[in-house]
Amino acid sequence: MAETGPTAPNRIPTVPRADPRRDHVRPTGIDELDARLLLAISRTPRAGIMELARQLNVARGTVQTRLDKLRQRGVVTGFDPDLHLATIGYDVTAFVTLEISQGRLSHVVEHLVKIPEVTEAHSTTGPGDLHCRVVAHTNEHLQTLLNRILDVSGIERVSTQIALTEQIRMRTLPIIEQLIDDDGS
Repeated sequence: MAETGPTAPNRIPTVPRADPRRDHVRPTGIDELDARLLLAISRTPRAGIMELARQLNVARGTVQTRLDKLRQRGVVTGFDPDLHLATIGYDVTAFVTLEISQGRLSHVVEHLVKIPEVTEAHSTTGPGDLHCRVVAHTNEHLQTLLNRILDVSGIERVSTQIALTEQIRMRTLPIIEQLIDDDGS
């Protein structure tokens, strides 16, 4: 039998897992009810508060309070429609990496925010300083957008990759499902 107690060499005491049916808070600050609410919103984004309460088998006020807190904490950032931009004429998706002069990042970002076709921009490590997702109607439109992007001081170099096909769409549902599954594992 293995040694236990204070004399056991370098042993980390085991703690029994919490009952997965209990509503405990994870290190993420999301408890089971929050995770179930996020899952319900993701699966039925047009559902109202009453419908969500029915799905979760909790009071309407509970859903409203939880949702308000999730929004205040920045977990839920909006209820924008999930658009497939190619269906409205934006057939080209490109990823643009920008190398930016020291101290010019905020100036460049202020410029990019004014270009609607720049749908995302992330500061990155590695080659380049800013990685942007850009959509365009055609390759010619993309060229026009690249010229607009470069129409600001501070960009030293640009590299563009055109997406051929989308293999995995931006998604959050698997993360939410994992939060719920983590309780039962």
